[in-house]
Amino acid sequence: MPNLPEQINGLDRVIHEPARLAILTVLSACAEADFTFLQRATGLTNGNMSTHLSKLEGAGLIAMKKHFVGKRPQTLLSLTDAGRQQIAQHWRQLEKLRVDAAQLSHGE
Repeated sequence: MPNLPEQINGLDRVIHEPARLAILTVLSACAEADFTFLQRATGLTNGNMSTHLSKLEGAGLIAMKKHFVGKRPQTLLSLTDAGRQQIAQHWRQLEKLRVDAAQLSHGE
């Protein structure tokens, strides 16, 4: 019988936090995204976005490149190889959790 609480406790908290999961999910769908696009896609405020991006960068999950387009600063974000692997692993864990929970509800 699956141990759902153990599986849930085994989820990576850096990734599983809702705002960070949203950021990583959007980034997993593209090669890179600029800060403004990512902010609009996730609905996060500037400060909230910056805080979560710093946490993700510190964990080695994303890379940030800052440069200028004309006189305007632009921040480009992308998943690192480790970030791409870890978000894929996270989705596999969630899928296993879903399947195991369904087995419990069907008495299997």
